[in-house]
Amino acid sequence: MTKPSLPDLLHAAVSAVGGTERPGQAAMAEAVAEAIDEQSHRLIQAGTGTGKSLGYLVPALAHGERVVVATATLALQRQLVERDLPRTVDALHPLLRRRPQFAMLKGRSNYLCLHRLHEGAPQDEEEGLFDQFEAAAPTSKLGKDLLRMRDWADETETGDRDDLTPGVSDKAWAQVSVSSRECLGATKCAYGAECFAEAARERAKLADVVVTNHALLAIDAIEGAPVLPQHEVLIVDEAHELVSRVTGVATGELTPGQVNRAVKRAAKLVNEKTADSLQTASESFERIMELALPGRLEEIPEDLGYALLSLRDAARNVISALGATRDKSVQDEDAVRKQALASVENIHDVAERITNGSEWDVVWYERHDRFGATLRVAPMSVSGLLREKLFAERSVVLTSATLKLGGDFNGVGASLGLSPEGVTGEEVPVWKGLDVGSPFDYPKQGILYVAKHLATPGREGTRGDMMDELAELIGAAGGRTLGLFSSMRAAQAAAEELRTRLDNPILLQGEETLGELIKSFAGDPRTCLFGTLSLWQGVDVPGPSCQLVVMDRIPFPRPDDPLMSARQKAVEEGGGNGFMAVAATHAALLMAQGAGRLVRATGDRGVVAVLDPRLATARYGSFLRASLPDFWYTTDRNQVRKSLAAIDAAAVADGG
Repeated sequence: MTKPSLPDLLHAAVSAVGGTERPGQAAMAEAVAEAIDEQSHRLIQAGTGTGKSLGYLVPALAHGERVVVATATLALQRQLVERDLPRTVDALHPLLRRRPQFAMLKGRSNYLCLHRLHEGAPQDEEEGLFDQFEAAAPTSKLGKDLLRMRDWADETETGDRDDLTPGVSDKAWAQVSVSSRECLGATKCAYGAECFAEAARERAKLADVVVTNHALLAIDAIEGAPVLPQHEVLIVDEAHELVSRVTGVATGELTPGQVNRAVKRAAKLVNEKTADSLQTASESFERIMELALPGRLEEIPEDLGYALLSLRDAARNVISALGATRDKSVQDEDAVRKQALASVENIHDVAERITNGSEWDVVWYERHDRFGATLRVAPMSVSGLLREKLFAERSVVLTSATLKLGGDFNGVGASLGLSPEGVTGEEVPVWKGLDVGSPFDYPKQGILYVAKHLATPGREGTRGDMMDELAELIGAAGGRTLGLFSSMRAAQAAAEELRTRLDNPILLQGEETLGELIKSFAGDPRTCLFGTLSLWQGVDVPGPSCQLVVMDRIPFPRPDDPLMSARQKAVEEGGGNGFMAVAATHAALLMAQGAGRLVRATGDRGVVAVLDPRLATARYGSFLRASLPDFWYTTDRNQVRKSLAAIDAAAVADGG
């Protein structure tokens, strides 16, 4: 029997999900198939509405070898596993003459731990374990959540936190989950045979398609011990998020509270002298952290260096002692020991990493009003790590609605460890970029308006002219506004001010859960929703409820952001343009994501308004504009008000 053609397979899959075949989707499927056949790599920009998940799933399933799909958001993981994959597999089964299997796999702490649930969590203050169900009053929120999770454990098939609805707080979940370091291991655990995390791993080993998240992909790459099963092809969706997720996984931190907890956990399992040395080192570290001022540490101060060496050495001694002693008087000793070991090993590793002082690491203090100071260490860049670990053994496809910045893929490519497109050489991953476009007619559906007449935003202070402009734009649009602000303080100030000036309901991020806010925003066209970063890429509201997207300013990183400023400086020292490579690229990515909130369907119309004149006047403005959808561009405030009023009137006439 002849092998079914890719167009036939795509047609069957699109029909099964009730979609429409689009040229961009077909071009994407061909490019993915080509990359798999050639064992090369692709960066594919596919605009909203392209149907990109089928554009990569169909060639991946047709390929027949195991494929890993990594995404950034829970929403997309759910969509793939609950909707796209089941329908696509059903549609392709008659043509492929086989039924590909698929599975979801996440990090261990995402699954309910039956040992923790039934035996309790090792307690910090006293010997033994504490029964969290006894400790939390059944009437408290925590107590109710714990009882609900105990019931849920009997009925869930997955034990996956994201399948628990409604969800629970991080504090409640921490009582019933373990990190990979704290896990006893299936062979040593009384519940190993029923373990949800182990079952997920077993399902993944048998699956043709494994859906995971960027964080687990990063852990797999960084930690050396493979978490994901062997695979021929890796597809990274929402790839614009990958660098920040990998950086997050590769970042270490130390706080006095965390060190104190480790001391308490270890004290009951080692001799007094060994425990005292860690306690003394902990106290020295705490004293230094009390005086810590936020900012980058280009050199480690002598007193901090001494405290970290003491912590490292004391932690090493505790780790040796923990491995050598047994104490049968401790209830469920293995679990208590494993948690203590995990805490102390983390402190040892971070302290050693900072004292070793790699030129590739950035170290800084952060201060939080409630939690005090934190010492952090992060890689200057993850590009070398990604080049070595991601692209070496398999074919990789990276896709997103925003990968082309300033007109090409090289900026994003460089952050992923790729040489400029077309450059060849030994150990240089071969890749091609492809923009499959969008099914939307951006010049007809949207306007990009830059408020060129406003004053350039300063670092602090209220912007009276910006508030006036925002109020007038919302008035002309009849509400229907998503306000994207560069800081929470700016979003709060705008919400407070405009609630006194306008009749439109104004929702503010943080006053409700994000899901509830988006539901309320979508449900009432007169409503506005203001917020910060997660709204820039987390809102999908097609139709008349979102016809004006406002950005208060170009979202450059804060000048005092230690990691971004260190990266910028490193580019400059290498002879490059640090501002363009780091700050402008960061801003372009966020602006492209923010502007992408406007047009979500073929019938959508509206305006993206940027209340920062630098987008029109600064030299880098053209780079940023080239990163946005191809909207009709204007700086004419009267024209925009008329357009918004006309769009509002049309929506009202249609009943929206």
